[in-house]
Amino acid sequence: MADLVLGIETSCDETAAAVLEGGHKIRSSIVASQVKVHAPYGGIVPELASRRHLETIGPVIRLAVHEAGIEFGDLTGLAVTVGPGLVGSLLVGVSAAKGLAYSLGKPLVAVNHIEGHLYAGILDHPHLESPYVALVASGGHTHLYHAESPGTYRLLGCTRDDAAGEAFDKVAKILGLPYPGGPHIEQAALSGDPRAVPLPRPILGHGSLDFSFSGLKTAVIHYLDSSPLSPQLVADIAAGFQQAVVDVLTRNAITAAKRVRASRILLTGGVACNQTLRQHLARRANSEGLEVYWPRPELCTDNAAMIAAAGSYRLGRGEVAPLDLNATADLPLC
Repeated sequence: MADLVLGIETSCDETAAAVLEGGHKIRSSIVASQVKVHAPYGGIVPELASRRHLETIGPVIRLAVHEAGIEFGDLTGLAVTVGPGLVGSLLVGVSAAKGLAYSLGKPLVAVNHIEGHLYAGILDHPHLESPYVALVASGGHTHLYHAESPGTYRLLGCTRDDAAGEAFDKVAKILGLPYPGGPHIEQAALSGDPRAVPLPRPILGHGSLDFSFSGLKTAVIHYLDSSPLSPQLVADIAAGFQQAVVDVLTRNAITAAKRVRASRILLTGGVACNQTLRQHLARRANSEGLEVYWPRPELCTDNAAMIAAAGSYRLGRGEVAPLDLNATADLPLC
């Protein structure tokens, strides 16, 4: 039997475990969502997130192993997210993984959450080879990387304030839309005019590939100071805001690919589920002779299959984490 790696992911508000065979075949993938826990607050409450992880981590891991049709002793190794993320949430997964690794006598590998998102793309597109440019857009991250070779990355740009997904959540709250904001803004935008409300596309200095979405959020607030909300205005602002974010993400991703002379772009992270972003990026990229890839929606959002995939690669290189491994909330990828 090929190697079997158990992945564990608790970096934010999803408790996830998955078993991967041979580095690419998903034997099981379990995700316990916390949306109902945090929805009343319009965003993630870190203390509530870590407590919920404590309640669900054991059952989620057991279910992942059961659905994979194996026993714990069949595992080749374990992979766990150690950062970046909410430190309380991370510690739950890291502690569980260390306990299992010790009791089973199996090797443990530490995985960077952002690298996991890159491997989500590789799970769906095994032929995607380095070099490529990766745009990781989620609730906590908006980063551009040059994936120069397997396991070797160079940061090209990142957000200076709100991540793209975070901005979606905040603007949704302003518009009175439910949490999480991304899907609800996308739905509302279907009946809106993206040109009805003029919103900015920030440019952060000559040649910069960084992102900033806080000014876009502020522009929405200022516009509403003089314009009372109506269903049509909600739709128009949703459409305009979504298009502004899509324009900025697309512009920087294509500029990055041309700058490093990469012919492929990987779009990943929770915001990669947005259909307008996918369509706009693919259309613009294709006009520039670039190929665009993205994972299926369940691999875009936080999951443990991507952590197991990144961990399988690193276990294959002989990387093993010590049992005094700790979580790092601001862990850089490169």
